[in-house]
Amino acid sequence: MSDVLDALEVVIIGGGLVGGLTALLLAQGGVQATVLDAAPILDEAKTLAVANPRVLALSQATIHLLKTVHVWDKLARHMPYSGMQVWNKNGYGEINFGQPSQNMPSAEQTLGSMVEPSVLNLAIQQKMLEQVKDYRTQVKVTRVEQGVGIWHIHLADGSQLKTKLVIGADGANSFVREQAFIDIDVLDYKQAGLTCAIRTAQPHLHVARQIFLETGPLAFLPMASLTPEQEGHWQSIVWTLPDDYAEEYAALDDANFCALLTRESHHMLGQVLEATPRAQFPLKARAAQQYVKAGLALIGDAAHVIHPLAGQGVNIGCLDAAILCDVLLHDQKRGVWAHEQTLQRYEHRRKGQNDAMMHSMSALGWLETIQLFPVVWARNFGLKQVEQHAILKDAFLSQANGLQVLKQTMYAV
Repeated sequence: MSDVLDALEVVIIGGGLVGGLTALLLAQGGVQATVLDAAPILDEAKTLAVANPRVLALSQATIHLLKTVHVWDKLARHMPYSGMQVWNKNGYGEINFGQPSQNMPSAEQTLGSMVEPSVLNLAIQQKMLEQVKDYRTQVKVTRVEQGVGIWHIHLADGSQLKTKLVIGADGANSFVREQAFIDIDVLDYKQAGLTCAIRTAQPHLHVARQIFLETGPLAFLPMASLTPEQEGHWQSIVWTLPDDYAEEYAALDDANFCALLTRESHHMLGQVLEATPRAQFPLKARAAQQYVKAGLALIGDAAHVIHPLAGQGVNIGCLDAAILCDVLLHDQKRGVWAHEQTLQRYEHRRKGQNDAMMHSMSALGWLETIQLFPVVWARNFGLKQVEQHAILKDAFLSQANGLQVLKQTMYAV
Protein backbone atom coordinates (compact mmCIF):
# COMPACT_ATOMS: atom_id res chain seq x y z
CA MET A 1 0.00 0.00 0.00
CA SER A 2 2.92 2.34 0.72
CA ASP A 3 3.65 2.08 -3.01
CA VAL A 4 0.38 3.80 -3.82
CA LEU A 5 0.81 6.41 -1.08
CA ASP A 6 4.13 7.71 -2.39
CA ALA A 7 3.20 7.36 -6.07
CA LEU A 8 2.91 10.40 -8.34
CA GLU A 9 -0.59 11.47 -9.36
CA VAL A 10 0.09 11.39 -13.10
CA VAL A 11 2.96 10.91 -15.54
CA ILE A 12 2.55 12.01 -19.15
CA ILE A 13 4.90 10.28 -21.58
CA GLY A 14 5.36 12.52 -24.62
CA GLY A 15 5.62 16.30 -24.48
CA GLY A 16 4.45 17.31 -27.94
CA LEU A 17 1.30 19.25 -28.70
CA VAL A 18 -1.21 16.78 -27.23
CA GLY A 19 0.89 15.74 -24.21
CA GLY A 20 1.82 19.37 -23.53
CA LEU A 21 -1.77 20.58 -23.81
CA THR A 22 -2.85 17.84 -21.36
CA ALA A 23 -0.18 18.86 -18.84
CA LEU A 24 -1.17 22.53 -19.10
CA LEU A 25 -4.93 21.85 -18.79
CA LEU A 26 -4.26 19.68 -15.71
CA ALA A 27 -1.98 22.36 -14.19
CA GLN A 28 -4.77 24.87 -14.69
CA GLY A 29 -7.08 22.53 -12.79
CA GLY A 30 -4.57 22.30 -9.93
CA VAL A 31 -2.97 18.96 -10.83
CA GLN A 32 0.78 18.90 -11.50
CA ALA A 33 1.82 16.17 -13.94
CA THR A 34 5.33 14.85 -14.44
CA VAL A 35 6.07 15.16 -18.16
CA LEU A 36 8.68 12.89 -19.75
CA ASP A 37 9.71 14.08 -23.19
CA ALA A 38 12.24 12.37 -25.45
CA ALA A 39 12.88 15.60 -27.38
CA PRO A 40 15.39 18.25 -26.27
CA ILE A 41 14.69 21.91 -25.37
CA LEU A 42 14.24 23.73 -28.66
CA ASP A 43 16.53 26.56 -29.70
CA GLU A 44 14.15 29.47 -30.34
CA ALA A 45 16.26 31.33 -32.91
CA LYS A 46 17.06 28.17 -34.91
CA THR A 47 13.47 26.94 -34.80
CA LEU A 48 11.99 30.20 -36.06
CA ALA A 49 14.62 30.81 -38.77
CA VAL A 50 13.32 27.89 -40.86
CA ALA A 51 9.86 27.64 -42.44
CA ASN A 52 8.51 24.13 -41.99
CA PRO A 53 6.85 22.95 -45.26
CA ARG A 54 4.22 20.93 -43.41
CA VAL A 55 1.59 22.92 -41.60
CA LEU A 56 -1.10 21.85 -39.17
CA ALA A 57 -4.61 23.07 -39.93
CA LEU A 58 -5.82 23.98 -36.44
CA SER A 59 -9.57 24.05 -35.88
CA GLN A 60 -11.48 26.63 -33.85
CA ALA A 61 -11.71 24.15 -30.97
CA THR A 62 -7.93 23.60 -30.92
CA ILE A 63 -7.30 27.36 -31.06
CA HIS A 64 -9.78 27.86 -28.20
CA LEU A 65 -7.94 25.23 -26.08
CA LEU A 66 -4.55 26.80 -26.85
CA LYS A 67 -5.95 30.18 -25.79
CA THR A 68 -7.32 28.59 -22.60
CA VAL A 69 -3.77 27.56 -21.56
CA HIS A 70 -2.23 30.84 -22.83
CA VAL A 71 -0.14 29.21 -25.56
CA TRP A 72 -1.88 30.86 -28.52
CA ASP A 73 -0.47 34.32 -27.73
CA LYS A 74 3.03 32.82 -27.58
CA LEU A 75 2.98 31.64 -31.23
CA ALA A 76 5.67 33.41 -33.27
CA ARG A 77 3.64 33.10 -36.49
CA HIS A 78 0.54 31.49 -37.91
CA MET A 79 -1.68 32.00 -40.92
CA PRO A 80 -5.42 32.27 -40.27
CA TYR A 81 -7.77 31.21 -43.06
CA SER A 82 -11.21 32.67 -43.60
CA GLY A 83 -12.31 30.53 -46.55
CA MET A 84 -12.33 26.90 -47.65
CA GLN A 85 -12.89 25.68 -51.18
CA VAL A 86 -13.36 22.07 -52.14
CA TRP A 87 -13.93 21.05 -55.71
CA ASN A 88 -13.73 18.33 -58.18
CA LYS A 89 -11.62 18.32 -61.30
CA ASN A 90 -13.92 16.30 -63.54
CA GLY A 91 -17.24 17.68 -62.46
CA TYR A 92 -18.73 20.83 -61.17
CA GLY A 93 -19.20 19.93 -57.54
CA GLU A 94 -17.87 22.72 -55.41
CA ILE A 95 -18.26 23.80 -51.79
CA ASN A 96 -17.26 27.21 -50.51
CA PHE A 97 -17.08 28.00 -46.82
CA GLY A 98 -16.48 31.47 -45.46
CA GLN A 99 -14.93 34.02 -47.81
CA PRO A 100 -11.57 35.14 -49.21
CA SER A 101 -9.78 37.97 -47.33
CA GLN A 102 -7.46 40.52 -48.87
CA ASN A 103 -6.05 41.37 -45.43
CA MET A 104 -5.47 39.36 -42.26
CA PRO A 105 -8.94 38.00 -41.33
CA SER A 106 -10.50 39.09 -38.03
CA ALA A 107 -11.17 36.54 -35.28
CA GLU A 108 -14.88 36.40 -36.26
CA GLN A 109 -14.02 35.60 -39.89
CA THR A 110 -11.42 32.97 -39.08
CA LEU A 111 -12.35 29.32 -39.74
CA GLY A 112 -9.03 28.08 -38.40
CA SER A 113 -5.31 28.69 -38.71
CA MET A 114 -2.28 27.06 -40.31
CA VAL A 115 0.66 26.63 -37.96
CA GLU A 116 4.03 25.00 -38.47
CA PRO A 117 4.51 22.10 -36.01
CA SER A 118 7.92 23.44 -34.90
CA VAL A 119 6.49 26.90 -34.09
CA LEU A 120 3.68 25.30 -32.08
CA ASN A 121 6.00 22.91 -30.22
CA LEU A 122 8.23 25.83 -29.26
CA ALA A 123 5.29 27.79 -27.79
CA ILE A 124 3.98 24.72 -25.90
CA GLN A 125 7.44 24.00 -24.52
CA GLN A 126 7.96 27.61 -23.36
CA LYS A 127 4.64 27.48 -21.52
CA MET A 128 5.43 24.10 -19.92
CA LEU A 129 8.76 25.41 -18.65
CA GLU A 130 6.74 28.13 -16.86
CA GLN A 131 3.79 26.07 -15.63
CA VAL A 132 4.86 22.45 -15.17
CA LYS A 133 7.15 21.93 -12.18
CA ASP A 134 8.48 18.51 -13.22
CA TYR A 135 9.00 18.73 -16.97
CA ARG A 136 11.91 16.57 -18.12
CA THR A 137 13.40 16.63 -21.61
CA GLN A 138 15.66 14.11 -23.40
CA VAL A 139 14.32 11.31 -21.26
CA LYS A 140 14.22 7.75 -22.55
CA VAL A 141 11.62 5.41 -21.06
CA THR A 142 12.77 1.79 -21.17
CA ARG A 143 9.89 -0.03 -19.48
CA VAL A 144 6.33 0.66 -18.36
CA GLU A 145 4.79 -2.06 -16.19
CA GLN A 146 1.62 -2.47 -14.25
CA GLY A 147 1.87 -2.99 -10.50
CA VAL A 148 -0.92 -3.26 -7.92
CA GLY A 149 -2.90 -0.04 -8.22
CA ILE A 150 0.08 1.76 -9.78
CA TRP A 151 2.38 1.75 -12.80
CA HIS A 152 6.18 1.52 -12.67
CA ILE A 153 8.09 3.57 -15.24
CA HIS A 154 11.74 2.65 -15.77
CA LEU A 155 14.06 5.25 -17.30
CA ALA A 156 17.30 4.71 -19.24
CA ASP A 157 19.34 6.33 -16.44
CA GLY A 158 18.31 3.48 -14.13
CA SER A 159 15.79 5.52 -12.12
CA GLN A 160 12.17 4.52 -11.59
CA LEU A 161 8.91 6.40 -11.16
CA LYS A 162 5.69 5.16 -9.63
CA THR A 163 2.41 6.72 -10.66
CA LYS A 164 -1.34 6.27 -10.22
CA LEU A 165 -1.96 7.30 -13.83
CA VAL A 166 0.09 7.00 -17.01
CA ILE A 167 -0.98 9.06 -20.03
CA GLY A 168 0.56 7.86 -23.29
CA ALA A 169 0.95 10.85 -25.62
CA ASP A 170 3.97 9.38 -27.39
CA GLY A 171 2.77 9.33 -30.98
CA ALA A 172 1.85 6.83 -33.67
CA ASN A 173 4.52 4.28 -32.70
CA SER A 174 3.59 4.55 -29.04
CA PHE A 175 5.90 2.68 -26.64
CA VAL A 176 3.30 3.10 -23.86
CA ARG A 177 0.66 1.36 -26.00
CA GLU A 178 3.05 -1.50 -26.76
CA GLN A 179 4.08 -1.88 -23.09
CA ALA A 180 0.42 -1.94 -22.04
CA PHE A 181 -0.23 -4.78 -24.55
CA ILE A 182 -2.90 -2.80 -26.38
CA ASP A 183 -3.34 -4.01 -29.95
CA ILE A 184 -3.96 -1.77 -32.94
CA ASP A 185 -5.94 -2.12 -36.14
CA VAL A 186 -4.06 -0.84 -39.18
CA LEU A 187 -5.67 0.35 -42.38
CA ASP A 188 -3.08 0.72 -45.17
CA TYR A 189 -4.32 3.12 -47.84
CA LYS A 190 -1.45 2.09 -50.20
CA GLN A 191 -1.01 5.80 -50.74
CA ALA A 192 1.59 8.36 -49.79
CA GLY A 193 1.35 12.01 -48.87
CA LEU A 194 3.72 14.25 -50.78
CA THR A 195 4.37 17.55 -49.07
CA CYS A 196 6.41 20.72 -49.58
CA ALA A 197 6.03 24.50 -49.49
CA ILE A 198 5.29 26.33 -52.75
CA ARG A 199 5.10 29.93 -53.92
CA THR A 200 2.33 30.77 -56.38
CA ALA A 201 1.90 33.69 -58.79
CA GLN A 202 -1.50 34.59 -57.35
CA PRO A 203 -2.10 35.20 -53.62
CA HIS A 204 -4.04 32.65 -51.56
CA LEU A 205 -6.32 35.32 -49.99
CA HIS A 206 -6.47 33.24 -46.79
CA VAL A 207 -8.40 30.43 -48.48
CA ALA A 208 -7.54 26.75 -47.93
CA ARG A 209 -8.16 24.90 -51.19
CA GLN A 210 -8.60 21.24 -52.01
CA ILE A 211 -9.11 19.74 -55.43
CA PHE A 212 -9.95 16.08 -56.01
CA LEU A 213 -7.91 14.56 -58.84
CA GLU A 214 -8.07 11.01 -60.24
CA THR A 215 -4.93 10.16 -58.31
CA GLY A 216 -6.22 11.60 -55.02
CA PRO A 217 -6.84 14.94 -53.28
CA LEU A 218 -4.41 17.86 -53.58
CA ALA A 219 -4.56 20.52 -50.86
CA PHE A 220 -3.12 24.04 -50.96
CA LEU A 221 -2.89 25.39 -47.39
CA PRO A 222 -1.96 29.06 -46.79
CA MET A 223 1.19 29.50 -44.72
CA ALA A 224 3.14 32.39 -43.22
CA SER A 225 6.07 33.66 -45.30
CA LEU A 226 9.52 34.36 -43.85
CA THR A 227 9.91 37.37 -46.18
CA PRO A 228 7.32 40.20 -46.00
CA GLU A 229 7.36 40.88 -49.77
CA GLN A 230 6.22 37.30 -50.49
CA GLU A 231 3.51 37.32 -47.80
CA GLY A 232 0.29 35.76 -49.05
CA HIS A 233 1.96 33.73 -51.82
CA TRP A 234 3.34 30.75 -49.87
CA GLN A 235 1.38 27.58 -49.28
CA SER A 236 1.99 24.15 -47.93
CA ILE A 237 0.77 21.37 -50.18
CA VAL A 238 -0.37 17.90 -49.20
CA TRP A 239 -0.87 15.69 -52.23
CA THR A 240 -2.34 12.23 -51.70
CA LEU A 241 -1.03 9.85 -54.35
CA PRO A 242 -0.73 6.12 -55.03
CA ASP A 243 2.70 4.94 -53.82
CA ASP A 244 4.22 4.63 -57.32
CA TYR A 245 3.13 8.13 -58.38
CA ALA A 246 4.48 9.63 -55.17
CA GLU A 247 7.90 8.05 -55.86
CA GLU A 248 7.92 9.34 -59.43
CA TYR A 249 6.81 12.89 -58.55
CA ALA A 250 9.20 13.17 -55.61
CA ALA A 251 12.11 12.35 -57.93
CA LEU A 252 11.38 15.27 -60.33
CA ASP A 253 13.64 18.32 -60.30
CA ASP A 254 12.19 21.66 -59.12
CA ALA A 255 11.35 23.03 -62.58
CA ASN A 256 9.50 19.88 -63.67
CA PHE A 257 7.74 19.52 -60.35
CA CYS A 258 6.51 23.14 -60.44
CA ALA A 259 5.29 22.67 -64.02
CA LEU A 260 3.47 19.44 -63.09
CA LEU A 261 1.84 21.08 -60.08
CA THR A 262 0.76 24.11 -62.12
CA ARG A 263 -0.92 21.73 -64.62
CA GLU A 264 -2.47 19.35 -62.10
CA SER A 265 -3.85 22.18 -59.96
CA HIS A 266 -5.54 23.62 -63.07
CA HIS A 267 -3.71 26.92 -62.58
CA MET A 268 -5.75 27.30 -59.39
CA LEU A 269 -3.43 30.14 -58.29
CA GLY A 270 -1.61 30.70 -61.56
CA GLN A 271 1.89 29.40 -61.99
CA VAL A 272 3.74 27.57 -59.24
CA LEU A 273 6.99 29.55 -59.15
CA GLU A 274 9.02 27.83 -56.47
CA ALA A 275 8.96 24.62 -54.41
CA THR A 276 10.99 23.53 -51.38
CA PRO A 277 12.38 19.95 -51.26
CA ARG A 278 9.62 17.34 -51.25
CA ALA A 279 8.98 15.01 -48.34
CA GLN A 280 6.93 11.82 -48.49
CA PHE A 281 5.05 9.95 -45.79
CA PRO A 282 3.09 6.67 -46.06
CA LEU A 283 -0.63 6.94 -45.40
CA LYS A 284 -1.81 4.41 -42.88
CA ALA A 285 -4.66 4.72 -40.43
CA ARG A 286 -4.22 3.06 -37.04
CA ALA A 287 -6.66 2.67 -34.22
CA ALA A 288 -5.88 1.29 -30.77
CA GLN A 289 -8.41 -1.39 -29.84
CA GLN A 290 -8.83 0.28 -26.47
CA TYR A 291 -7.80 3.72 -25.20
CA VAL A 292 -7.66 2.88 -21.50
CA LYS A 293 -6.62 0.27 -18.95
CA ALA A 294 -6.67 0.55 -15.17
CA GLY A 295 -4.52 3.61 -14.42
CA LEU A 296 -3.57 4.21 -18.07
CA ALA A 297 -4.94 6.28 -20.97
CA LEU A 298 -3.78 6.80 -24.56
CA ILE A 299 -4.36 10.12 -26.33
CA GLY A 300 -3.61 11.64 -29.71
CA ASP A 301 -1.68 9.60 -32.28
CA ALA A 302 -0.91 6.95 -29.64
CA ALA A 303 -4.65 6.12 -29.74
CA HIS A 304 -5.44 6.79 -33.41
CA VAL A 305 -3.88 7.98 -36.65
CA ILE A 306 -6.26 8.99 -39.39
CA HIS A 307 -5.87 9.92 -43.04
CA PRO A 308 -4.53 13.50 -43.22
CA LEU A 309 -7.17 14.29 -45.82
CA ALA A 310 -9.04 16.80 -43.69
CA GLY A 311 -6.00 17.67 -41.58
CA GLN A 312 -7.97 16.51 -38.55
CA GLY A 313 -5.36 14.36 -36.77
CA VAL A 314 -3.96 17.04 -34.49
CA ASN A 315 -7.41 18.51 -33.77
CA ILE A 316 -8.78 15.12 -32.75
CA GLY A 317 -5.77 14.69 -30.45
CA CYS A 318 -6.44 18.04 -28.77
CA LEU A 319 -10.10 17.06 -28.24
CA ASP A 320 -8.87 13.82 -26.60
CA ALA A 321 -6.76 15.95 -24.23
CA ALA A 322 -9.73 18.19 -23.38
CA ILE A 323 -12.16 15.32 -22.73
CA LEU A 324 -9.62 13.36 -20.66
CA CYS A 325 -8.78 16.42 -18.52
CA ASP A 326 -12.48 17.25 -18.20
CA VAL A 327 -13.40 13.81 -16.77
CA LEU A 328 -10.28 13.62 -14.56
CA LEU A 329 -10.72 17.08 -13.02
CA HIS A 330 -14.49 16.62 -12.67
CA ASP A 331 -14.05 13.41 -10.64
CA GLN A 332 -11.11 14.82 -8.70
CA LYS A 333 -13.46 17.48 -7.27
CA ARG A 334 -15.50 14.55 -5.91
CA GLY A 335 -12.38 13.15 -4.28
CA VAL A 336 -11.76 10.45 -6.91
CA TRP A 337 -8.58 10.34 -9.02
CA ALA A 338 -8.16 8.34 -12.25
CA HIS A 339 -10.72 5.71 -11.28
CA GLU A 340 -11.29 3.03 -13.89
CA GLN A 341 -14.81 4.36 -14.53
CA THR A 342 -13.46 7.89 -15.04
CA LEU A 343 -11.11 6.59 -17.72
CA GLN A 344 -13.89 4.48 -19.27
CA ARG A 345 -15.94 7.67 -19.63
CA TYR A 346 -13.10 9.26 -21.61
CA GLU A 347 -12.89 6.20 -23.89
CA HIS A 348 -16.65 6.12 -24.33
CA ARG A 349 -16.76 9.79 -25.35
CA ARG A 350 -13.86 9.62 -27.80
CA LYS A 351 -13.33 6.18 -29.31
CA GLY A 352 -16.58 5.75 -31.24
CA GLN A 353 -16.30 9.23 -32.67
CA ASN A 354 -12.65 8.81 -33.68
CA ASP A 355 -13.21 5.39 -35.27
CA ALA A 356 -16.12 6.81 -37.28
CA MET A 357 -13.90 9.67 -38.44
CA MET A 358 -11.18 7.22 -39.49
CA HIS A 359 -13.58 5.14 -41.56
CA SER A 360 -15.33 8.12 -43.11
CA MET A 361 -11.93 9.52 -44.09
CA SER A 362 -10.96 6.26 -45.72
CA ALA A 363 -14.34 6.04 -47.47
CA LEU A 364 -13.88 9.62 -48.61
CA GLY A 365 -10.37 8.89 -49.87
CA TRP A 366 -11.68 5.81 -51.67
CA LEU A 367 -14.56 7.70 -53.26
CA GLU A 368 -12.14 10.24 -54.62
CA THR A 369 -10.13 7.71 -56.60
CA ILE A 370 -12.94 5.82 -58.28
CA GLN A 371 -13.72 7.04 -61.70
CA LEU A 372 -17.12 5.43 -62.26
CA PHE A 373 -19.48 7.99 -63.69
CA PRO A 374 -22.40 7.45 -61.25
CA VAL A 375 -20.02 7.83 -58.31
CA VAL A 376 -18.59 11.06 -59.73
CA TRP A 377 -22.11 12.28 -60.31
CA ALA A 378 -23.23 11.33 -56.81
CA ARG A 379 -20.20 13.00 -55.31
CA ASN A 380 -20.83 16.20 -57.26
CA PHE A 381 -24.45 16.04 -56.29
CA GLY A 382 -23.32 15.62 -52.67
CA LEU A 383 -21.03 18.66 -52.91
CA LYS A 384 -23.78 20.65 -54.61
CA GLN A 385 -26.29 19.59 -51.95
CA VAL A 386 -23.98 20.79 -49.21
CA GLU A 387 -23.26 24.02 -51.11
CA GLN A 388 -26.94 24.82 -51.53
CA HIS A 389 -28.12 24.02 -48.00
CA ALA A 390 -27.00 26.42 -45.34
CA ILE A 391 -28.03 23.95 -42.62
CA LEU A 392 -25.96 21.12 -44.11
CA LYS A 393 -23.04 23.49 -44.51
CA ASP A 394 -23.23 24.62 -40.90
CA ALA A 395 -23.48 21.01 -39.73
CA PHE A 396 -20.43 20.10 -41.79
CA LEU A 397 -18.48 23.05 -40.39
CA SER A 398 -19.45 22.55 -36.76
CA GLN A 399 -18.33 18.92 -37.10
CA ALA A 400 -15.05 20.08 -38.61
CA ASN A 401 -14.39 22.91 -36.15
CA GLY A 402 -14.72 20.60 -33.13
CA LEU A 403 -16.68 23.07 -30.98
CA GLN A 404 -19.56 20.61 -30.73
CA VAL A 405 -17.37 18.14 -28.81
CA LEU A 406 -16.37 20.78 -26.24
CA LYS A 407 -20.01 21.70 -25.56
CA GLN A 408 -20.47 19.22 -22.73
CA THR A 409 -17.18 20.11 -21.01
CA MET A 410 -15.72 22.81 -18.77
CA TYR A 411 -13.94 24.09 -21.92
CA ALA A 412 -17.16 24.92 -23.78
CA VAL A 413 -16.97 28.08 -25.87
